[in-house]
Amino acid sequence: MDKIVTFGEVLLRLSPPNNLRFEQAASFNAVYGGSEFNVALSLAKFGQNVKFVSRLPENKIADCSILEMHKHGIDTSHILRGGDRLGLYYMEIGAGLRGSNVVYDRQHSAMTSINKGMIDWESVFKDCSWFHWSGITAGISEGAAAACLEAVEVADKMGLTISTDFNYRANLWKYGKRPSEVMESIVAKCDVVLAGDYACAQYFDLHPHGHKDKNLSLAEQLQERFPKLKHIAITQRENVNASHNNWLAVLYSNTKLITSKTYAITDIVDRIGAGDSFMAGLIYGLSNYGDTQKALEFAVAASALKHTIAGDANLATIEEIQNLAAGDISGRVKR
Repeated sequence: MDKIVTFGEVLLRLSPPNNLRFEQAASFNAVYGGSEFNVALSLAKFGQNVKFVSRLPENKIADCSILEMHKHGIDTSHILRGGDRLGLYYMEIGAGLRGSNVVYDRQHSAMTSINKGMIDWESVFKDCSWFHWSGITAGISEGAAAACLEAVEVADKMGLTISTDFNYRANLWKYGKRPSEVMESIVAKCDVVLAGDYACAQYFDLHPHGHKDKNLSLAEQLQERFPKLKHIAITQRENVNASHNNWLAVLYSNTKLITSKTYAITDIVDRIGAGDSFMAGLIYGLSNYGDTQKALEFAVAASALKHTIAGDANLATIEEIQNLAAGDISGRVKR
């Protein structure tokens, strides 16, 4: 079994219940989230051996996030303690014609004060085979970006497969460096990326061009710019409305672009974490299947099911995902 490490920030998510607007809320549902946290939880749900690395403050709220990880079997032995606070975000869940809203409150969180030299990456990566990070972590502070670069350099030296989700967030990147300055050297060490046209434009000024399929054009440009890449995934979302999306993905490997089936996802419960659930599914698929099409279909089915699950993380099982990928969209009661 592959031993997988993910590195990122834990956030506490607060959402009004029952699709209420913020001004209607007398209470908030609380769950833990964060991109790499969500990937770790999904992979643990798939039975994988997962370590999550982060920095959390010394308080009871942070303790509860660690208890949540332990509940799902995630190794937290390399989480650092210190700093001022846990980051928050508020999520107003849309419905039908009304979109969702997110308000972040994560400045001066414990993770923003992490820096190069604080983590013994050789110890973290001992006996591990895969390392995952995202552009969100690189964007929260200069220190977090330096720690990301340090991590991928050690992981590369130790022979781990390295993956990233570009995850561009415009409200981050406030510490005086352009995203392209930071991301170029970190992505250069990666083997697997989850990209997208918007993130490619913001990070690397890459745009689809010519008469080719836009995904093929982007993938070829990324491959040329980052020769170490083995797999480039791009998800595609068509927003019919907030409750109805069409969802698919493509995967570029060995100069070939393959496409998944398309899912019409109606009556969406929660779309937050869809990319994270796809990434976890892709890591699992590439690690356990010898077939890139099968790996892609598993990842897309996993992320399609995430839309039916409240909260940040995907709690779908391997059996549920495999059944959906095989065409079972009945939603029958399992007795």
